[in-house]
Amino acid sequence: MTRQLLKIFILIIFSRCFLSCDATKRVAEDEHLLTKNTVFVNDKKDNSVTTNNLIYQKTNRKIAGVPLRLHIYNLARPNRDSLFEAWLDKKPNRRERLIKRYSKKQLNKLKASAIGFNNWLKHTGEPPTIVNEEQTKKSAKRFQDYYINNGWFNVETEYDINKSDNKRAEVEYRIKTGRPFVLDSITETIKSPVVKSLYEDIENDAIIKPGQQYKTLNFENERERISNELRNNGVYHFNQDYITFEMDTIGTNKKVNVDVIIQDRAIRTPDSIERKPFEVYKIRDVNIITDYTFENRGKSFKDSIYYNGYKLYSYGKMRYQPKALTDAVFISPGEVFRDIDRTRTYRHLNELRTFKYPNIEYIENADRTLTDTIRLTPLKKFNLGFSTDVSTSNIQSVGLSVNPSLLIRNIFRGAETFQISAIGSIGSSKDPQEGDPFFDINEFGVDFKLTIPRLFSPFYTENLIPKYMLPSTKISLASTSQTNIGLDKRTFSGIFNYNWRPNDKATNRLDVFNVQYVKNLNIDNYFNVYSNSFNNLNNIALNVYNTPAEYIETDENDNPVLNKARSDEFMDLVLADNSFESNAPTSYKEVNNIKERKDRLTENNLIISSIYNLTYDERTNLFDEDFSIFRLKLELAGNLLATGSELLGFQKNRNDRFELFGVSYSQYVKTEFEYTKHWDLGKKNVFAMRSFLGVAIPYGNSNSIPFSKSFFAGGPNDNRAWTAYSLGPGSSNTTNEFNEANLKLALSAEQRFNIFEDLNGAIFVDVGNIWNVLDNTTSEGAVFNSFNSLKDIAVGSGFGLRYDFSFFVFRFDIGFKTYDPFYAEENRWFNDYNFSNAVYNIGINYPF
Repeated sequence: MTRQLLKIFILIIFSRCFLSCDATKRVAEDEHLLTKNTVFVNDKKDNSVTTNNLIYQKTNRKIAGVPLRLHIYNLARPNRDSLFEAWLDKKPNRRERLIKRYSKKQLNKLKASAIGFNNWLKHTGEPPTIVNEEQTKKSAKRFQDYYINNGWFNVETEYDINKSDNKRAEVEYRIKTGRPFVLDSITETIKSPVVKSLYEDIENDAIIKPGQQYKTLNFENERERISNELRNNGVYHFNQDYITFEMDTIGTNKKVNVDVIIQDRAIRTPDSIERKPFEVYKIRDVNIITDYTFENRGKSFKDSIYYNGYKLYSYGKMRYQPKALTDAVFISPGEVFRDIDRTRTYRHLNELRTFKYPNIEYIENADRTLTDTIRLTPLKKFNLGFSTDVSTSNIQSVGLSVNPSLLIRNIFRGAETFQISAIGSIGSSKDPQEGDPFFDINEFGVDFKLTIPRLFSPFYTENLIPKYMLPSTKISLASTSQTNIGLDKRTFSGIFNYNWRPNDKATNRLDVFNVQYVKNLNIDNYFNVYSNSFNNLNNIALNVYNTPAEYIETDENDNPVLNKARSDEFMDLVLADNSFESNAPTSYKEVNNIKERKDRLTENNLIISSIYNLTYDERTNLFDEDFSIFRLKLELAGNLLATGSELLGFQKNRNDRFELFGVSYSQYVKTEFEYTKHWDLGKKNVFAMRSFLGVAIPYGNSNSIPFSKSFFAGGPNDNRAWTAYSLGPGSSNTTNEFNEANLKLALSAEQRFNIFEDLNGAIFVDVGNIWNVLDNTTSEGAVFNSFNSLKDIAVGSGFGLRYDFSFFVFRFDIGFKTYDPFYAEENRWFNDYNFSNAVYNIGINYPF
């Protein structure tokens, strides 16, 4: 082992030396390759991301200390086409001989192939960074501007280019900042009385304050803040150009005295510019054209409505209830002009999904009022969608599905949208029964969704959730039916929820009612689906328990096997045998666990719950890589039914549970916390972290959590060293196909970096597990008893590649089991840390 490591080390050193010697292959004799940039700030080396981003000329990017892309570029030949021609003519008759053997067309293809590969090397590689003194001067100037803009007015910058004889060079930047300047007194000079009065009201929220270090960005933000505040208080003609800052630093001992100057309004005439005080404007009229098109302009309106001060016009018959449109308009007649009202109106009208991007135009009247005209162009009332899919999975060789949908806009004349979606699929199972047709799997379903652009409630909710929060109501009903898929389920779901967004970062969703009903149609297929459970039970029946002959049959190979049809009877027999419990407690407990799991996974589920979701997302756009996201979920199920059952005196079944329509309904509380954080480290390097904590506690009418509401661990978006559903619970060494529990803890960290162009790499560590807590599970190692159970947290680590296709990211990860709680405590670290036991994950987009 030591000798192999030595060989690898020598190979790496040799490769690096070889590549290093070849780095200046495409550098001319009078040029120098830039190998290093060093920045000293006040005689201290500074390698921060901010400092590096200020340098114009970067060194060639390196991977593990090697400029790999530079070496790829150096493999390319300059003027490859002329070199190929020269090679053809180097020997007499070579061209003619090759043409005779391959034809002229084939020879041209060979030339094109050689040139194409050469161009690929150039494109994939990175040309050498040649030291350019003009670029170095620009970097020094940028350093100077940066420090001046952050308060170091007396900054001095210098640079040195240190060239060597081997066509390499390093650049050193030396920066002396001195003491920063600090804001002292802040006064204002405002001529318009209206502006002065408004400024005094908003002055306390100023971004620039005495005692702060001077920063140009703060002054730019202050100009924007003042302008926004004034425009949102009726000053229609105001903009940032009217605001200037006059600063005095002479003899102030590095203090800055600031005077905020706001000029009067400039009115341009043909010969001059006239200055007049600003005035506050009000909205006189709001006109809404409900069916505007370019072809309709100039035509007379055929229908109009006056509603709550708004004037609605239509070129044809009015197709909208006035309240549906006026609720989406924040610009109100008689109110002071506010710029934010226009922004909110744009946003809310777009949320209706009923109109194209609206046009909002203000016209100034002579009496310092504004007339606002909103032109709406309706989208088509009906929109038909259709998609198809071909798939394969672990249960079917091939599957075909169709998904038609119909969207109806303004269905009740209140800007509502109604969508009908359907799914129909057929498939061929991998294990068909004798006599079954080729397509023996089918699934069909239908989904109805109604979206109302307001809170549908008998109560007045405007004071609680104002309309600027974009409130909406969604009602959905769905049903699906499956054949030859698992236990063949028939499901029904219904949701009534409210959605609202207090600001651009926070999103709230409240499911007032969330109803789910699941009926298993083929319970006898349980042990065919969960074959590992049957194998364990069969082993106990044949090798451990003294099983009566009537429970045993023979398979197609004449081997004895437990009769699946009588497996329930066999389990009841074993669990009633007290002597077996005493003599073989481990096997007895295994049978009990199999029985409990089968009962839970085959029972019909009725869940009626209320769910609250909060998402706080600080991302500013899709390309933001420095943000955090917090998610909270709280779900309460069964409380209303339990209270009603008690009050109405319902009788409990033999399992001491209330039933509704013959089904024991679930009662539990479930909560989830998730926090994701990204740090942008510059140069396409991002450090990402995600933490998750979830717990679901059954009580009252339930002693366990429904399978669909449980937690699982493992998979491409969780702990990537384990396949989905294979991790946990705790340290229990189960062989179940689907491991689940009601407590989950997870933490993941990932360092993402660019390799070249759109190819990125990552190294990651995933930590977490699932446990059972406060339910009916008693399996050893699966229950979270105390903080001591945290020793059973699983640790996976690995690396991966990501390729960015712009519209999605293709991801490939390899996860290694670093700390495996399935082993004894003294043998958990790096026990299966190898490629043969690694898990290979393929995913779309990043895991978090």
